Amino acid sequence: MATEIERKFLVTGDGWQSTTPTYYCQGYLNRDKHRTVRVRVAGEHGFLTVKGITTGASRAEFEYGIPLDDAKALLTLCDGPLVEKLRHVVEHKGMCWEIDAFLGDNEGLIVAEIELESEAQELALPDWVGAEITGEARYYNSNLAAVPYKHWGHPAE
Repeated sequence: MATEIERKFLVTGDGWQSTTPTYYCQGYLNRDKHRTVRVRVAGEHGFLTVKGITTGASRAEFEYGIPLDDAKALLTLCDGPLVEKLRHVVEHKGMCWEIDAFLGDNEGLIVAEIELESEAQELALPDWVGAEITGEARYYNSNLAAVPYKHWGHPAE
């Protein structure tokens, strides 16, 4: 079984804006809290992903490349609004960070993610990283499709 170990943080500075982003559009065929089924277009590539329930910073994840036209067609079958974002990939102290600047109904939200080898792995935080939001369900992309950032009524903390 594939396991994703990921920590998430709000972004507070702009030192990460040194790369050309890739446009992502994704939607959910299933947003059950025990499993999600996501379809994604990332640039010119399509993906179908199944994720299990999150425990700590870990969860089961199975991701498969699919034809781009199939991914675009599957997006029309998704439950709720689509989540759009620009993803920047930034290296910091030998580690690869993914920074998502959300668009549309989630505009204004910027989240940094880092995948780790283990939950106990040491991590050097860049100066543009703010509060940790790992495990905070409202920041899950599947929940941003259901309750977008613009409807939260207050700024992210």
